[in-house]
Amino acid sequence: MYGSLNKELIRQRFARRLSGYRRYAVIQESMASDLAGMICGNGVKPSFERVLEIGSGSGAFSEALLSRCYVGSYVANDLVRESGEIVSGIALKHGVREVSFIAGDIERCQGLPDRLDLAASNATVQWLVDLPSFFRKMSAALRPGGLLAFSTFGKRNMLEISSLEPHALNYYDLEELNGMADPLFTPITTHEEFRRLDFRSPEEVLRHISRTGVNGLAREKWTKTRHRRFVERYRSSYSSSSGVHLTYHPIFCVFKRKGEE
Repeated sequence: MYGSLNKELIRQRFARRLSGYRRYAVIQESMASDLAGMICGNGVKPSFERVLEIGSGSGAFSEALLSRCYVGSYVANDLVRESGEIVSGIALKHGVREVSFIAGDIERCQGLPDRLDLAASNATVQWLVDLPSFFRKMSAALRPGGLLAFSTFGKRNMLEISSLEPHALNYYDLEELNGMADPLFTPITTHEEFRRLDFRSPEEVLRHISRTGVNGLAREKWTKTRHRRFVERYRSSYSSSSGVHLTYHPIFCVFKRKGEE
């Protein structure tokens, strides 16, 4: 339910999966590349003097962004402290002049850098409890005309799972995201899409979700009976030519902070 996310549990689960995350999180990896492309375009490399990344994790977005643009100062944030070492290595490889890391929940972090040119986040916003406050916080950190760019997931994300089991995440649709951002930001580009992965079995779906760190499913312990019923219902409801399928619902937003330059 909304507001009930256990951020410490999220941190622990992502920490356990951090080393193998990019291998298994194929959707999030592709989203990182797509978001970086939306920010940087396909022409001459743009320059951003001051950048904040929220939810840097395994560094997929850091790598995608820094390979497409020039950055002077890069500040990364994540619940998992070990993410800082990964991002620092990526940033130094791409010639970033200053690199720093802020460990912790972005919704509670104080002393964020200001006058940012870009605040960006890949596949993290869905874990935030109070999005309107997040938009206000990012507006305060950005310079007028600065960019807030993020990818997240919409209401039909993992619809196969949510139809069978309760989940802890509160997904928003694109219209709702635009509405929350509107008082402070002007949309530059936004879009949503659906991507489907095929698996041999429901058990393989569960392994895929587990390997990507956190699944958003309710935390109650699964009994053998509950697991068996889930597998049977999943197979009967969501079969595909190769076994079963799982749907992702990525949303991409690039907003510009309102105000005079």
